[in-house]
Amino acid sequence: MKKTVAVIGLGYLGATTAVALSLVGHRVIGIDPDEKKVASLRAGRVPFYEPGLDEALGEALATKELEFVTAHDESSHEVDVFLLCVGTPQSRTGLGADLQYLEASIDGLAPYLRAEAVVVGKSTVPVGTAAYLKQRLSSLVDFAPNFAWNPEFLREGTALKDTLTPDRLVIGTSDSYSEQVLRELYQPLTENGVPLVSVDIPTSELVKVAANSFLATKISFINAMAEIAENVGADAVALAEAIGYDERIGNKFLRTGIGFGGGCLPKDIRAFQARANELGLTESVSFLAQVEDINLRRRTRVVDIAVEELGDLAGRRVTVLGAAFKPETDDIRDSPAMAVAELLWAAGAEITMHDPKAGDNVRRMYPQLAVEDRIADAVAGADLVVVATEWRDYGLADSAELGKLVANKLVIDGRNTLPYRQWQQNGWKVIALGRNLDSALVGV
Repeated sequence: MKKTVAVIGLGYLGATTAVALSLVGHRVIGIDPDEKKVASLRAGRVPFYEPGLDEALGEALATKELEFVTAHDESSHEVDVFLLCVGTPQSRTGLGADLQYLEASIDGLAPYLRAEAVVVGKSTVPVGTAAYLKQRLSSLVDFAPNFAWNPEFLREGTALKDTLTPDRLVIGTSDSYSEQVLRELYQPLTENGVPLVSVDIPTSELVKVAANSFLATKISFINAMAEIAENVGADAVALAEAIGYDERIGNKFLRTGIGFGGGCLPKDIRAFQARANELGLTESVSFLAQVEDINLRRRTRVVDIAVEELGDLAGRRVTVLGAAFKPETDDIRDSPAMAVAELLWAAGAEITMHDPKAGDNVRRMYPQLAVEDRIADAVAGADLVVVATEWRDYGLADSAELGKLVANKLVIDGRNTLPYRQWQQNGWKVIALGRNLDSALVGV
């Protein structure tokens, strides 16, 4: 059944959600106070890099069922579903989530809310947030608002696919009416086989942070094994392959390297710890502090290796290949690559960076670091090259030609993405986190 949907907040989550829901047949109004962002979306340009989303946006705009505005207007009175897609960044005063944007969204939509509409949160929040927001909204309207939670699971780099064909949909409701409205909203997806899990609201709030905590733990587990492997001469990549065949474990997210980052995992596990502390359940998630400690140690390990190989880093020229926290995005928020670059710079090295998509973001936010648009220009004269994001470009790079440009053929592969034998054959000393590259059993 066709719905009129207002998507509040047009970042990664909101913009992708707005486009996807329009493509499956709903009328969508995207709302964001940022005039430049709205103007860009109206013109068919997504204001961030996400593969395939520009093309999908153009297709959705052509249907005339998608519009973007900077504030609520009279058309909001017709809305069936309000989706809250604003950010919940880490608080500046602690580990907890900053809810000010959600609060502002509630206050802004209240004058346009009709009793039949359903307000649905999609942002990642501490458990209990929905109850607080519903109470806030109830104080602003003269009826009992319908409220639900519908956590998002999109990943940067595959955001559109994850929205149109997610692994599962989770809806948290406390009444049958809201559940039915959400089932109708997502009927185009469930008809194509997407599983829908209906739960209570507190469970729906927990789903996303629990999933992210598990993934972060899995990444840090294999990186903890990498720390041991480096000490005893074992190979953590081979170890990950071996244990990944166990169906109880699986091989996804068992990748050694400089760890996880981005705008979700780090701040979500911190917020989870903060909320557990508020509930008097600190010990229940105390392991997450160790998960983050392991993650941060993998970044400093790169600097330790650089010092072991080069000695004093003052004045040394270091090229960091990769700035985004993962490939297929230009997002450098809490990026391990940027953390490594900053640590090397703080140790006195002269840093030059390259990233296929995030270069402009680095220039804007890190003026102390040099940025080149070509890999060859970035590595010219380098004493050390560090691969910090697993862009395909780096694995395909011509190591023989790059070797002619550097001052020293030394590379630290922080993502285990290079064809090692090829680089070694071309005269490079390759150091890969958690790997024993001297073993004859190690492949490419």
